[in-house]
Amino acid sequence: MTGSVPSRHHEIADDLRHQITTGRIKPGERLPSEAGLAARYRVSTVTLRRALAVLQGEGLVEKIHGKGNYVRHPRRKIMYVGGWGTLDPWTAAEPTLRITIRSTTVPASVCLTTLLKVPTGSPLAEYTCLSLEQGSPHGLARIYIPRDLAPAGVLDVDSVCREAVTRFAVLGPSPATVRESVCARSPTSAEASALRIGSTTAVLAITRIATDSTGRVIEAAFLTFPGDRVDAVFTAHHVLDERQTQA
Repeated sequence: MTGSVPSRHHEIADDLRHQITTGRIKPGERLPSEAGLAARYRVSTVTLRRALAVLQGEGLVEKIHGKGNYVRHPRRKIMYVGGWGTLDPWTAAEPTLRITIRSTTVPASVCLTTLLKVPTGSPLAEYTCLSLEQGSPHGLARIYIPRDLAPAGVLDVDSVCREAVTRFAVLGPSPATVRESVCARSPTSAEASALRIGSTTAVLAITRIATDSTGRVIEAAFLTFPGDRVDAVFTAHHVLDERQTQA
């Protein structure tokens, strides 16, 4: 019984991977054009793109629209602290990480109506936050707050809210409770585009709901991280067995 013969695009991916891991092609370096690589390996551009897709899926190469394919810098993981609903302040404050923020007002969709417990169409402040490391996306947050609770100065460089955004923390009033739902899944097309990852790359998706002491929902947030760039830590509290306490 003979072994299977590697397909041509896998052979090309293996060769480029070897050049990247041995340092012949360095982090941040732009690869030759797809047409140039196809000519070098004597394959069609379709085959060449399949090879690059393998490396993109492994996180070794990223394609930047209009610029080309670049070797990724090694990714340092950041930590999400469950229960606190925030990125660890030490890793989130690394000087290599920076944040971009876009703010707008949107009407509450059916999904947000359910999560925030507001009438459909109610005005919500929407904050789209993207953390970047050395220019490459590291995490995405979409935060929704009832318009009357939206804090001022979120976009100001020196504001307290800016520091909270850096950690993807709750932006509104201090919450009494934070409920988080966590799952691993494939990214949506919008998430894959924003994070510059392949559609087959697994992401860690966190839906966070914050409420105040009266039970009012003050914020709903959707956080998305490529699976290889974040660790999520949740602390479990010991609960006594009621049967033992009643014995």
